[in-house]
Amino acid sequence: MGSIEELEKYALENNVPIIQKDGLNFLIKYIKENNTKNILEVGTAIGYSAINMALVNQNIKITSIERNKEMYNLACTNVRNFNLENRINLIFGDALETEIEGTYDLIFIDAAKAQYIKFFEKYKINLAKNGAIITDNLNFHGLTKQPETIHSKNLRALVKKINNYKDFLKENKEFNTKFYEIGDGIAVSKMD
Repeated sequence: MGSIEELEKYALENNVPIIQKDGLNFLIKYIKENNTKNILEVGTAIGYSAINMALVNQNIKITSIERNKEMYNLACTNVRNFNLENRINLIFGDALETEIEGTYDLIFIDAAKAQYIKFFEKYKINLAKNGAIITDNLNFHGLTKQPETIHSKNLRALVKKINNYKDFLKENKEFNTKFYEIGDGIAVSKMD
């Protein structure tokens, strides 16, 4: 897969969750406007968002963590196909167990939604001064606004955790968070 379109097609055909187009455009605009250079991504999947973020500017370096071996291997291939292996460092491992050093202008959380609070708490120490933590999928296909319509117990529990994360962000005294009704719901959290 050597083009963005091929990545999108693969994701659609194989039911791989990737950031929605509006959400991606928001992310790219944010990176440009804030002169973002170092990005930590929690949740690589096939490398779609990492590749798109890296293509914004040749000075951007990304570290991305993925725990699914099949996705990790696919992401490695995709990153090589785009000749971005010098700028995208892929780490195979569980983000809750992976130790990351250094600071990042942007931390992008787009992994296991039930673990969002843990990811946020773990990686906030890696956030550079004036940096931001951006989280995707906060509307979860509109389900977070209508949890009473969900019949599946597991899905209801997941939506509850996403809503708990949104409350965690709203009540967080350390960070100021803005919520955007873009893509599948995005939050931008900056230190107060």
